[in-house]
Amino acid sequence: MSKKIKKKIILLFGPTASGKSRLALDIAREYNGEIVNADSMQVYKEVKILSARPNDKSITHHLYGFLSVKKNFSTGSWYKLAAKKIKEINKKGKIALIVGGTGLYFKALTNGLSEIPEIPKANMNSKLDKNYILKNPKIFKGILTSDKQRVQRAFSVYKHTGKPLWLWQKKNKKIFKTKEFIKIFLHPAKPEIEKRIKKRFDEMLQKGAIQEAENFKKIRVNSVNSSNFIIGIKEISEFLSKKISLDELKDKVLIRTRQYAKRQLTWQRGQMKDWKGFSDTNYLDLRKKILSYLSKT
Repeated sequence: MSKKIKKKIILLFGPTASGKSRLALDIAREYNGEIVNADSMQVYKEVKILSARPNDKSITHHLYGFLSVKKNFSTGSWYKLAAKKIKEINKKGKIALIVGGTGLYFKALTNGLSEIPEIPKANMNSKLDKNYILKNPKIFKGILTSDKQRVQRAFSVYKHTGKPLWLWQKKNKKIFKTKEFIKIFLHPAKPEIEKRIKKRFDEMLQKGAIQEAENFKKIRVNSVNSSNFIIGIKEISEFLSKKISLDELKDKVLIRTRQYAKRQLTWQRGQMKDWKGFSDTNYLDLRKKILSYLSKT
């Protein structure tokens, strides 16, 4: 029989390859839960291997592999869908377990999100001149010029509404109260993460990651769509074009994944100061500590 805890929503954040998916299954089994995806790359149905999408069917999973790589998917879109799923899960008397490594998704859930009007597709693909970005800092305040997606989004919002994106973001609408959440993050030691990243990519190659990237290449995806940034897509394409060797492919993916994990941990340090962290590398110790912590929360 599943145990019970007072709160209805558990948040589980961690860098890539930190063991979130396995842990989420054990928590869900222990506390009668269902899992909701909070990873921006695991939403795409055509990329299962390279996005490390979980495939355990014993626990109900939501918002995994439901969207075409041709579609753009925003934090706002995820927030609406996730909030709806959480309410449905709680209504059944179950625990909602939100699992992933996309910091912005968790921030939206805990802090709320501004009600930015829908932007017509015609406004989403306007070509931007770099000089225009530099001459209009008020429109792109708080956004790196190298972040093409967010620059494009900020421009589209301003063009359609007459207000800059940062101004809209100041008016946050919260769906859930802070007291409804139990917030947990994983932060294994750097050498452990590197070891796991390396092992996981070897496993991805064995499972058919090269074929998956080849299939992705055949789909006509707009260059600004976030699915293009799934780690491994670009690198495998270079390998298939004989620009790099298999060893170089592995090195490039390892470096890029390591950089991504570093960014996730930087986010956690800056944005998740009130979260409970666990750094155990032995899985059984980690599981025991987290289940014990949850039972007392």
